[in-house]
Amino acid sequence: MNAIAPKQKAERHKIGHSACPHDCPSTCALEIDLQDGKIGRVRGAAGNSYTAGVICAKVARYAERANHADRLLKPLLRTGPKGSGQFAEIGWAEALDRTAEALLAAEARYGAETVWPYFYAGTMGLVQRDGINRLRHAKRYSGQHSTICVTLARAGYIAATGHLSGPDPREMAKSDCVVIWGTNAVHTQVNVMTHAIRARKERGAKLVVIDPYRNATAEQADMHLMLRPGTDGALACGVMHVLFKEGFADRDYMARYTDVPDELERHLQSRDPAWAAAITGLGVDEIVAFARLLGERKRHYIRLGYGFSRSRNGAPNMHAATCIASVTGAWQYEGGGAFHNNGAIFHWNKALIEGLDLRDPTVRDLDQSRIGPVLVGEAEALKHGPPVTALLIQNTNPMAVAPELAKVHRGFARDDLFVCVHEQFMTDTAKMADIVLPATMFTEHDDIYQAGGQQHILLGPKLVEAPGEARENHYVICELAKRLGAEHEGFQLSAREIVDRTLAASRYPGFETLETEHWHDCQPDFRRSHFLDGFFGHADGRFHFSPDWSAMGPDHQRLPRLPDHVDLIEAADAEHPFRLVTAPARNFLNTSFTETPTSAGREARPSVMLHSEDAAALGVADGALLRMGNKRGDLAIHARVFNGVQRGVVIVESLWPNSAFVEGIGINLLIGADPAPPNGGAAFHDTAVWLRQA
Repeated sequence: MNAIAPKQKAERHKIGHSACPHDCPSTCALEIDLQDGKIGRVRGAAGNSYTAGVICAKVARYAERANHADRLLKPLLRTGPKGSGQFAEIGWAEALDRTAEALLAAEARYGAETVWPYFYAGTMGLVQRDGINRLRHAKRYSGQHSTICVTLARAGYIAATGHLSGPDPREMAKSDCVVIWGTNAVHTQVNVMTHAIRARKERGAKLVVIDPYRNATAEQADMHLMLRPGTDGALACGVMHVLFKEGFADRDYMARYTDVPDELERHLQSRDPAWAAAITGLGVDEIVAFARLLGERKRHYIRLGYGFSRSRNGAPNMHAATCIASVTGAWQYEGGGAFHNNGAIFHWNKALIEGLDLRDPTVRDLDQSRIGPVLVGEAEALKHGPPVTALLIQNTNPMAVAPELAKVHRGFARDDLFVCVHEQFMTDTAKMADIVLPATMFTEHDDIYQAGGQQHILLGPKLVEAPGEARENHYVICELAKRLGAEHEGFQLSAREIVDRTLAASRYPGFETLETEHWHDCQPDFRRSHFLDGFFGHADGRFHFSPDWSAMGPDHQRLPRLPDHVDLIEAADAEHPFRLVTAPARNFLNTSFTETPTSAGREARPSVMLHSEDAAALGVADGALLRMGNKRGDLAIHARVFNGVQRGVVIVESLWPNSAFVEGIGINLLIGADPAPPNGGAAFHDTAVWLRQA
C-alpha cells in the first residue's frame, strides 16, 4: 500500500468552524473535524468566551447523526394509506410540482389562508428556519403564533424588566451565588454549568437549583429546592417576605430603580414562609435559608429557564422570581441580577429573510400549539376562518411534540389534508405526509445564528456536501415560490447572499469577516446590561413590581397586580391525584437525536418516575407496566421508582417518538393545548393524571 503524503493528509483532514443549530439557548461555537467529505468529532470552541470549549455529549457525537444510514436521501411520494409508510422515490422536480399543484388547488377552493406553513426550531439558523415566512407573507398564507416554547417565560420577564436582556451570562463565573431556576442545565444548556462551577471553584460561590425533581443539575447543587410544579411564585413571595422582614431588602436601590416597593412590602406581609411552604411543599426552614443566602450574598445571579413556559401560571411565576433581584438590589453588582434571554440585544433587519415588507396584518395567525384543534376543525382555533387543508412543514415534528396528540393524529389522518414535510429522517410527521423531501443538516448549508442564552451571533458556513439528494430549506422555499407565483427579492438570492446582505443591513460584520472570526460579541456594556441609569425597558425606566399585563397579551385579566401564587394550574384532584412534568431527557433534544442508537440506548425506554411511597400505594414495583391517563386519553408506560420528587409528582423525561411507547402513542397525548395567559403557550409541565396498574 502507498503511504498517504502529509500534504494529502492535511487536505483530507481539516477543522471546520460552525455553530450548534439546535433549540438550545447555549448556541455553542463549534470546531468540527472534517475528513473525506464527512464530519467527524465535534468540539466546543475554546476561543469562544461563552462556549469555553464545552459542549453536550449528544452534539459531540453529531457524526453519528449526520452520517446515519437512515437519513432521507431522495424525495418520496406516498403510495399507500396515510401513516402506512408506503412511499415511492420520485425526482425533485416532480415532488415540487406536485406540492405546488396541491397548494394552488387548496387555495383555489378555500382561499390562501387554507395553507399553513408550519415550522419551528429544528434549526435555529435565521435563514433556513425563518425563510418559510417569506413564502407565507408573499402568498398571504395563514400566519403562525409560535407558542410552543417561549411565550410565557418571556412575557413574565419582560413584564418585570421591560426588555429581553440582562447581565452578561459569563458573569455567572463572578457571582457569589448562582441560582438555576426552571432549567435542567446539565440536560439542556450545559454552558450554564461551565460558568456556575467556575464561580464555585474560584469564589466559593453557592449553587442553588430550583426544580420539581432531583435531576442531573440538582445533584450538583449546594441547595436543591424541590418544590411542587407551578408553585414558583409562592416560593418567590415567601423569599421576598424574609428579605424585607430581616433587613436584607435594598431600600435605596428600590427607591431609585423600581416602581412600587412600599406597596410590594405591604402585599408580602401575608405571604410568609409558612404560607409559601403550604403551597410549594417545601419546609419553612428551606425557604428561610434560601432567602438568607441571597440576602447575605448580594452578588447573586438568578438564571431563569424555560421551565416557566411550561406551566399555565408561568408568566406570573417568572415575574415573581425576577422581582427577587430587585428587592436585594443584585442588579448593581457584576455577577449579580437575573437573566432569562438576550434576544433584545440584537438589532437584526430580517426583511430579506422573512419578507416582512409583504406581511399583511389582516391575515389570521393560528396558534402553533393548537395544531390539533386546528386540524380537527375547531372553529375558535381556526379563528372562525376556513379549514386548513394544506400544510408545508419544516424543522418540527408535531405528530410527536404537539400537545393533545389524539387530536393531532386525527387531524393528520384526514383524507382532505395535503401535507408536505421537509425532513432529515422519517419522523412521525413525515410518515403522515403526501410528499417527503430530504433535508440538509447544519454543516451542509450556509446560515447565521443568534444566541439566546449568551451574546454572540455565529456563522455556520457550509462545510461538507449533503448526502444523496438532500436540499436546504432555502432551496425548497425558493423553488416553490417559482411554481406558486410568489415574488420577493429573497427568492432570487442564495442563502450565503441573504446572510451577507442581512449582516450588512443589520450593521454587523459581513460573511467573509465572520468566516475568519467565526462569531461576533454583541453584549452591551455593564451599566446597560444591568439596567442602571434608567435602562429598564419601561417608559418610566424602572423595574415593575406591578406589571402592565395588558401589554403582554390579550388574556391578561387573570394575572395579578403584584407578585403572587396564581392558581391557574391543572390541579390534582381525587380523580387525577398526580401532577405530571414532561421534562427534557439528557440525550435527546425535543425529538432530535431519538434516531441515533447511542442516545436511544442511554435513555433506554420511556418511563414514569414516581416516589416509592406512591408506588407502594399503587402496588407496583420498579419496572412494572402502568396505565397513566386523564380526560385527554391514557397510555401504557413503565414505572421507575425514584425518591427525587415529592409525593404526588411524577416525571416523564422525553421526547420519545410515538413508536417507543408500548401502544404507539407518546406522552403528549396527556398534555392540554389550551392557551395560557397572557399570550398563549402549551403547558407541558402542568398536567393532572391518574396512575393505575396495567
